[in-house]
Amino acid sequence: MAKVLGIGGVFFKSPDPARLRAWYAQWLGFAAGEYGANFEPSNMPGGSLTVWNPFSAGTDYFAPSTASFMINLIVDDLDGALAQAKEGGAALAGDVQNFDYGRFGWFIDPDGNKVELWQPPAPAK
Repeated sequence: MAKVLGIGGVFFKSPDPARLRAWYAQWLGFAAGEYGANFEPSNMPGGSLTVWNPFSAGTDYFAPSTASFMINLIVDDLDGALAQAKEGGAALAGDVQNFDYGRFGWFIDPDGNKVELWQPPAPAK
């Protein structure tokens, strides 16, 4: 049986893709060109992973966005990334939450999409 090996990309519509790519490049350090940004596994922190998980249609976890999706981005500095997004005009959404598997924070991007940022814990030495 053929099987899925991972997420090959996240694709979504934007009223102005060039503007949104430029915003993410300026405020979150994306190296995004015409075809988006590539994230190499070797650049990810140890212990990080990609999660695929459908949510119930009635969830409010993506609120206040009305989009039917939410993107989770792995960051190296959650507080710094949230501050940069806010400086760039994004609205922060909720309080930072800390768990044994990392820290999480959220913002609403210029297109109204809720974005979740995840800073995995430092690998045990």
